[in-house]
Amino acid sequence: MQEYDYDVLVIGAGHAGTEAALAAARLGARTALLTGNLDTVAQMSCNPAIGGVGKGHLVREIDALGGAMGKAIDATGIQFRMLNVRKGPAMYGPRAQADKRLYQDEVKRIVEEAPNLHLRQEKGVELLSEEGRITGVRVESDAIYRASAVVLACGTFMRGMIHFGPLQYPGGRTGEAAVSGISESLLRLGIELRRFKTGTPARLNGKTIDYNRLERQDGDPNPRPFSFMNDSLDVDQIPCWMTWTNPDLHEYIRNNFSRAPMFTGQITSKGPRYCPSIETKIDRFGNKERHQIYLEPESRRTNEVYINGLSTSFPRDIQDRIVSMIAGLEKAQIMRYAYAIEYDYASPDQLKKTLETKKIQGLFFAGQINGTTGYEEAAAQGLIAGANAALQAAGRAPFIPERDEAYMGVMLDDLITRGVDEPYRMFTSRAEYRLLLRQDNADRRLTPLGWKCGLVDSARWEKYQIKAAEIEKIAALLNSVHDEHGSLMKYLRRPETEWKNMIEKLPALAEVSFDVAEQVEIDAKYEGYIDRQKIDIERQKRLFQRKIPESFDYRDLVHLRAEAKEKLEKIRPMDLGQASRITGITPADIAVLLVFLDKKEDNQ
Repeated sequence: MQEYDYDVLVIGAGHAGTEAALAAARLGARTALLTGNLDTVAQMSCNPAIGGVGKGHLVREIDALGGAMGKAIDATGIQFRMLNVRKGPAMYGPRAQADKRLYQDEVKRIVEEAPNLHLRQEKGVELLSEEGRITGVRVESDAIYRASAVVLACGTFMRGMIHFGPLQYPGGRTGEAAVSGISESLLRLGIELRRFKTGTPARLNGKTIDYNRLERQDGDPNPRPFSFMNDSLDVDQIPCWMTWTNPDLHEYIRNNFSRAPMFTGQITSKGPRYCPSIETKIDRFGNKERHQIYLEPESRRTNEVYINGLSTSFPRDIQDRIVSMIAGLEKAQIMRYAYAIEYDYASPDQLKKTLETKKIQGLFFAGQINGTTGYEEAAAQGLIAGANAALQAAGRAPFIPERDEAYMGVMLDDLITRGVDEPYRMFTSRAEYRLLLRQDNADRRLTPLGWKCGLVDSARWEKYQIKAAEIEKIAALLNSVHDEHGSLMKYLRRPETEWKNMIEKLPALAEVSFDVAEQVEIDAKYEGYIDRQKIDIERQKRLFQRKIPESFDYRDLVHLRAEAKEKLEKIRPMDLGQASRITGITPADIAVLLVFLDKKEDNQ
């Protein structure tokens, strides 16, 4: 039997797996990335887009830590837009349509060229472990890959079941086989598995769409890059289009609920609340007369068009009729039919914040296996899991961004502390410190942390240092130059003042880059709010910085409620702050825990 030795193994080469493998390799770990099909590395199984509100923040954070997603979409995007520009900067969300074929080719190229990383077409079928520690993976050909750290990033492939009307058949996605052995291995290791559902819309032949009946949506005239390594983008952008459902269509769907697997009992798992199927949407929002439908081109080189907002598991004839009842799509031809898929996931409260399982040392989870949905959420988890797998293999301290440092930290804490009862999606509303966690300052927040632990290379670090020094220099200049009304910094703080007004006052500012000017302006205008949030963070840290020993026995707390004991034993929080965020834990429970910790320290 052939055996291969590595420091880190990553199973699955989707958005989570590629970022995991790249992060581990950047940290010097000899890494193998195993996938059942080399032609589907980083495939966009659903929407051909990267970013959005909340999601765009994650992409910028991934990039600030040296990840691939931002660079790949900058190189292959076909339309770029900044969402929520009428709101404050904390709510801005960069989003880009991708040429999906070029995107996956670009990520595959990055993976193939990465030092320390071997990309192999292998299908993992069994996890190997000894005495509570992972030791490797057996693949379909009976070869063994050995490693002290394994990252599982299997997407929807774990016992995946596809639903297309009344038809049901195993599959990880259409045209690709599901994986059963990994689920069986996890169950044997004592990992609890549950089921979620997701789906994808149909794709249309763009030549059969009547664009004259649609509303055109163009990209921003001056598109902004996702990657902090790119100063600008030179891209020939392609328009997207918008149309609407209508009351007649809604009535047709209602009359055919009896043929929808979501309503017949065929599909029993819960799907993503914020990306529901069209039949669920019509049922849930019965009073709405219409819903938006976005038509998004999938590539410059094909005619396939993605129907954003029309996910479904209806059978073929119903899908044909639904599409024909939408304005502009009356004669549109479906090239690929929509379908739903049910798959295994592991409740994330079985993990540590490093994304390592609590039961099996060296086994890490990333992506949809943790109950999340979305490319960006998966990629962010992949980076964290891959980094921590490599750090653990090297005997180094873990990398765990906190809630006040990154949206990644918010997501980690939400998953581990609160668990999931529906597929988790990132929103800006999940972050209590979102004014600090803006998409524009992800490098200022995270690149120094990435440099310190080894995730960031010297080129990125040098570029960041130049930018940081320029921000400091320009801020000092504005504080030192005065006019009849006071310093120019004071003038910039006025809500009505724009950077062009600053250039009128001091023409030399015309040479300042957009990124630097933006940071100086936001720092000035929101200084009071930012300082207030920082004070709140410090207050919370002082209150909740008390660490809880990993071996702490909550059963010793006589005055603690039985429900609180059960939840604390299951989650095993790292500190009082995390304990306080567990669903069902009350301030009184925290008070009891604090008193007991004080007594225990006094007796030592």
